Amino acid sequence: MVRFHYTAERGGGETYTGVAEAQDRFEIYGIVRREGGRIVSLSEEGAGSWLSLKSLNGMITAVREYDKVVFARNLGAMLSAGLSLSRALLVMERQTKNAKLMAIVVGIASDIRRGSSLHEALAKFPRHFSNLFVSMVRAGEEGGSLPEALSAISEQMERMYQLKKKIRGALIYPAIIVVAIIGIGTLMMIYVVPTLAQTFEEMNAQLPLSTRAIIAISDFLVEYTMLVLGGALGLFALLWVAARTALGKRMLDLFFIRLPLIGRMVREVNSARTARTLSSLLSSGVDVLASLEITKQVVQNSYFRDVIKDAGISVGKGEPLSAAFSRRGDLYPAFVPEMMAVGEETGALSEMLKRLAAFYEEEVDRKTKDMSTIVEPFLMIVIGGAVGFFAVSMITPIYSLSQNIG
Repeated sequence: MVRFHYTAERGGGETYTGVAEAQDRFEIYGIVRREGGRIVSLSEEGAGSWLSLKSLNGMITAVREYDKVVFARNLGAMLSAGLSLSRALLVMERQTKNAKLMAIVVGIASDIRRGSSLHEALAKFPRHFSNLFVSMVRAGEEGGSLPEALSAISEQMERMYQLKKKIRGALIYPAIIVVAIIGIGTLMMIYVVPTLAQTFEEMNAQLPLSTRAIIAISDFLVEYTMLVLGGALGLFALLWVAARTALGKRMLDLFFIRLPLIGRMVREVNSARTARTLSSLLSSGVDVLASLEITKQVVQNSYFRDVIKDAGISVGKGEPLSAAFSRRGDLYPAFVPEMMAVGEETGALSEMLKRLAAFYEEEVDRKTKDMSTIVEPFLMIVIGGAVGFFAVSMITPIYSLSQNIG
């Protein structure tokens, strides 16, 4: 049994406090409801203690992006089915397995019972609910279409989540292979090559240039193992810190744009994200300038953010939305401003942006599959070349020695 402290309100507006023991917080809700009241605030005794297992679990657990997708989708579905917001949040609290998200839902539900709107309650958790999420909820509340707004949010977030997942999946395989090659190569240089080098030295073998180069690298790694390891870790840490500075991020963004094969995909990913976000916001009733400001925060590459910022300035001056995007054909493909212009002319900008997002999402999906097809044989060639070079370099002297002995 757990001890709970609660504040409740009776039908006449009278508030009172109480303490009760129950299996969980949902039992307390039932007890107070049977008494003719409703819970205003509820806290578990010892829940704020650092020694509380639930508190520790809540601090350690992270709210994944997909958890928020499920939250928006299920909350919208329950509101569409006719449940009140406070009742729907209570069900969400009961269903949620993530400890951190459960604590957030409890906080949101508490604010709702005090009379706050949903977007105001969500805005108190900026680390977990983005400005995009809050703005779309606000537009849905003001337009009387909160269930539809939550459904649009879940669709938007799921599309973006799936897009990132596909790109990450396409890059994971080559990254693992490269790390494995470096690791195995380093171990061979430290443990295998010195033994062969000692044998060659004892037999006064004439070594080709490639063999001498491998032995020299091996001797350096063996003699300065800790220095090389420390230098590698230091270089990685330096690059990591540099990449988190404004200048470092800017340079990294430019590097990815200019990278062969990857650069085109970066343009299409940012085009899809821009179109999808703008479409969701505009269809929810958010005005164009506010939509551009929020979209600027969603797009991660700083060069694409600059274009969206310029678009906001242009729209503020009375220019069409497509104008700023058409001026930056080096970043956004020509198809983007063309579709925007058609949408503006026909009064169906939101729908055109949605189609544009779907098109580029399919393009990215196809390119990630194509990239896997291209990268795999390329890696095999690199691995084969490295293994062949090592084998020839180390076996040639052994073959020469065996002929001399014969």
